[in-house]
Amino acid sequence: MSSLPHIPTDPTPPQPATAAAGSRRLKVMTVNTHKGFTALNRRFILPELREAVRTVGADVVFLQEVLGTHERHARRVDNWPEAPHYEFLADTMWPQFAYGRNAVYPRGHHGNALLCKFPIVHHRNHDVSVAGPEKRGLLHCVIRPPGLAFDIHAICAHLGLAESHRQQQLELLCHIVRDEVPADAPLIVAGDFNDWRSRADRVLEDGAGLKEVFRTATGKPARTFPARFPLLPLDRIYVRNASVSSPVVLPRTPWSHLSDHAPLVAEIHL
Repeated sequence: MSSLPHIPTDPTPPQPATAAAGSRRLKVMTVNTHKGFTALNRRFILPELREAVRTVGADVVFLQEVLGTHERHARRVDNWPEAPHYEFLADTMWPQFAYGRNAVYPRGHHGNALLCKFPIVHHRNHDVSVAGPEKRGLLHCVIRPPGLAFDIHAICAHLGLAESHRQQQLELLCHIVRDEVPADAPLIVAGDFNDWRSRADRVLEDGAGLKEVFRTATGKPARTFPARFPLLPLDRIYVRNASVSSPVVLPRTPWSHLSDHAPLVAEIHL
């Protein structure tokens, strides 16, 4: 486990209409960025992805597979940003961001990130990798919106491909929630769970009191993968001490060529 120090500070960040002081609403989005490339890595589309994410107008954006740096791509790919990808995506719309480095390799690293329109007062990245080549993490952030008398906890998740690994990682997530999140605090957990067999919901409800927003609204999780013809429910948004309205899977146009996962969006009521 490690704590990453780089969070930009802005004492007066802009306040969006969806979560203005006192409104107690928060629009959240989760998307796997696929390291800024289309499926099969044929084309670099991070600038297009940034514009699409901006149009959603989310207050908090949960990102998975976001690059911190990659020396080889930086030399060879046109329009490669000088800033880390999470900072490039945040741009001027999300003045606060946090990054959790999960996978490190000779030319760079990638992990999870959280972009936020409100102050992030604390963050901690948990390494939940299980033995083997896959490196996975849970990025826990504490958000303090102006005008609220309480903090909001947000955990960005990216779990493993093997079911046995996911079960261990889900148990670790439950332990993190019990150890680090006050019982009465609003909690949002979102990301790529790779849970195509829908085993996570029961574990997280029993172990951490979390409810999945699409299952609550429609009776089943949303299908998000592959983005062009979604068949598998890999991505999730869970909440505790909050309610949700209008959970949606974003449409194939333009998202199907911007990520291999369809993004999810929901409005959280605190």
